[in-house]
Amino acid sequence: MFLINRRAASYTFTVATVLLLLYLVYLLRTTLFIFILALLFAYLISPLVNLLTRVLPGRTRAPALALAYLIFVGLSVFIAIKVGTTVVEQASSLGKTLPDVLANWQKPTPSVTPEVNSLKDEFVGRLRAEVAKRSSDLLPFVPQFSLKFLNVASHLIYVVIVPILAFFFLKDGNAMREHILEFVDHGPRRQLLNEILADINLLLAHYMRVVFALSLAVFTVYSIFFSIMGVPYGILLAAAAAILEYIPMLGPATAGAIILVVTAFAGSHLLVILIFLLIYRVLQDYVISPHLMGHGVELHPLLILFGVFAGAEIAGIAGAFLSVPVLALGRVLYLRLRRARLNPRVA
Repeated sequence: MFLINRRAASYTFTVATVLLLLYLVYLLRTTLFIFILALLFAYLISPLVNLLTRVLPGRTRAPALALAYLIFVGLSVFIAIKVGTTVVEQASSLGKTLPDVLANWQKPTPSVTPEVNSLKDEFVGRLRAEVAKRSSDLLPFVPQFSLKFLNVASHLIYVVIVPILAFFFLKDGNAMREHILEFVDHGPRRQLLNEILADINLLLAHYMRVVFALSLAVFTVYSIFFSIMGVPYGILLAAAAAILEYIPMLGPATAGAIILVVTAFAGSHLLVILIFLLIYRVLQDYVISPHLMGHGVELHPLLILFGVFAGAEIAGIAGAFLSVPVLALGRVLYLRLRRARLNPRVA
């Protein structure tokens, strides 16, 4: 008579359940990403909501939420008018002048050897051909512009959905936490779950606010320095660097490469810009960022790079953006569970 080992069957069932859940998460990754964005946005705006809750009469949360959203919408419109129009104009200007700049670059330079001129001519020629190809590829799609517009519009609805979902997270966040705790009976396990939720709450709130502050600092410092140095397309480059700041390590490196390439094409102060970028990245990556992050996100650079590449391979830009928070959450869970196992009384 064949007997089934209960422990082996239990382990097999657990592994199968975990794999099924991971596969379900992969299938629902787009929807989950929207909800995660809403949650992170809620963490970003929650300090303003808490401040208004304390200031407004009665200290009720609903008026504070409404006023916080009005302030957010007003700031967004102001930034779109003041910065967005400049970014669009500079992007359009760069697109128009780039072919002429490449043509001038392809001309031989008298001060270098013929071999170097040959390599430069081949490289710039291929780059010009690639730019021309990408531009010509857009022509067959002109009749389908309406379909492309509808596709973009379908994604723009997320701009409305994310704040709406964030509103419910801010309004009912405490109630959601209590519902989660109700799944576990009173005792050490419930206490452990409560402490894990508290750790996650502090980690996500701190991480989002720090990343937002660093991104804002990049845009402010870059735009001021580029304006002083007279760098063409300075606001456009500063805005691109600020957006790429949300992608760990690879984002700032990509932004730096873009800035140097555009600066070289424009014939601006390339060496000065390179020195500025190196000094700023050293200060931010090794002084400012570690000080602001504190001890919540202590991840080795190799682990961060692995997470960014793995996240990008699984879910594109969204995966790269969420790689560090996911790794940091995994570290928090591991440390909390390890502590509870080694010292159950302190769980």
